[in-house]
Amino acid sequence: MPRSRLGRRLAAAALIALIAVGLAACGRTARAPQPSNAERARTFLEAGNRAFRAGDFALAARRYAAASVLDPEEPACYVGLGMALGRLHRSEEARAAFAYARQLAAKRDSARGAAPD
Repeated sequence: MPRSRLGRRLAAAALIALIAVGLAACGRTARAPQPSNAERARTFLEAGNRAFRAGDFALAARRYAAASVLDPEEPACYVGLGMALGRLHRSEEARAAFAYARQLAAKRDSARGAAPD
């Protein structure tokens, strides 16, 4: 086989390979950015609020607990947890959650330069 024919075949094979790679990449989409932990915690807080309003205090407590894992510095997580635990007659745990929420709020206020309650 003369060189020119071999060169053309190699060029054609390379072109086919490039087209195949390009077509394969067309079907892929860019990944959507993942929400931050604070955004995910806000979603769990809202779910906890809905469950609480619906009277499902056990589910509300689980949602608030999940929010506290994702955003452990957010006092609202512990306030909601305390409210749900109180409705479940788990008073000691509710008081602990409220106390921790108060500590976090005081810590946040002092970091902002505000006077604590």
